[in-house]
Amino acid sequence: MTDFADGNIDVAIMKEFYENLYDPEDKSPKQVRVRGQLIKFDEDTLNTFLKTPIIVEQVETLCAYSRFALLRPDPQELAAKLCILGRGFELNADGYPLKILRKNMTTQAQTWSVLSFSNLIPTSHTSDVTLDRAKLIYGIIMKMDMNLGYLISH
Repeated sequence: MTDFADGNIDVAIMKEFYENLYDPEDKSPKQVRVRGQLIKFDEDTLNTFLKTPIIVEQVETLCAYSRFALLRPDPQELAAKLCILGRGFELNADGYPLKILRKNMTTQAQTWSVLSFSNLIPTSHTSDVTLDRAKLIYGIIMKMDMNLGYLISH
């Protein structure tokens, strides 16, 4: 689909990949047929292709970001790293953190949010950042080891 050596991408093949990508059952392993060839895009294949090994500390079973994402981090800590001074999460009716408006984020956090919107966890809704996406951006800024193949494939 692409040749990194010369930087060219075959647009017709990429379109076919995306056209055939949808799987209503979301079965594993993740794969799609393109011009009769089976293309895998599961987490292991993506990590190999992207040359992003999974780094897991001794006596741990998950990488640093995966462990962090399972926790309930302090929203104030996230906001302190992602937001302009004095700004933070918008709260829901019960007073729980709901989202961060993009205009309230630092330039660095806005830049990483754009990457997350377009490449890691695509969405067309880009005016604010949910708590889960805020955790992802925080993990990137804090340089936590991540399973990038898992993020992209899911």
